[in-house]
Amino acid sequence: MDLQLRDKVIIVTGGAKGIGEGIVRALAQERAIPVIVGRSEADNRKILSALSDVGADAFQVVAELSKPEECESAVASVLKQYGRIDGLVNNAGVNDGVGLEHGSYDAFMASLHRNLVHYYLMAHHALPALIKSKGSIVNIGSKTADTGQGNTSAYAASNGGRSALTREWAVELLKYNIRVNAVIVAECYTPLYESWIQTFENPEEKLKAITARIPFQKRMTTSEEIANMVVFLLSERSSHTTGQLIYVDGGYVHLDRAL
Repeated sequence: MDLQLRDKVIIVTGGAKGIGEGIVRALAQERAIPVIVGRSEADNRKILSALSDVGADAFQVVAELSKPEECESAVASVLKQYGRIDGLVNNAGVNDGVGLEHGSYDAFMASLHRNLVHYYLMAHHALPALIKSKGSIVNIGSKTADTGQGNTSAYAASNGGRSALTREWAVELLKYNIRVNAVIVAECYTPLYESWIQTFENPEEKLKAITARIPFQKRMTTSEEIANMVVFLLSERSSHTTGQLIYVDGGYVHLDRAL
């Protein structure tokens, strides 16, 4: 299926690794122009090089998105390069373990900036361009807002905020024909997930226990499976879908795990 994304300029925050990298690669396959926004120029350029090798057009912007001024400058850099923005994927973030019992005000607020505030700021600064293009926004969220996890208050709160902003923006932007949706991730094996698994005394045993609770096929969701849904939601093939929280999780959140 042609998703009609050829030459569309799509910003992907955190697009150099994990789920973000999968989204960037899927966009390139559709001949869109993915723009990687991330803090590491080396990581960004590594993906650019790989895409260039297969003839894909892409761009990168170095930005520390927890700093509000760098969100604004990142959007400005994209507009300077292309003069347009056709889509925004808010993806960057980290499950940073800022809990209630052992957390602090400063740690909690810093985590909100790492995981939620830049979602708002990137959308805010990109909005004039998205209005012109009638583009779309996809927010990446996490099951932690639905299920809890323990010792991750700030990340869970951020993901609750991401889901709420998805619905709020979908309403606010109806008049501009801008669609806003979210893809909610549960258990997807990424470099960050690998780092988390390695914190356990027996990582292999812990991983087997987790995958055993995933109803569909007893396996992790892949970054490619997340990316495929994101790219579909960005495209006009999903032209009447807005304000939706779509769980690409093998049934993890909503099906009975006793299955």
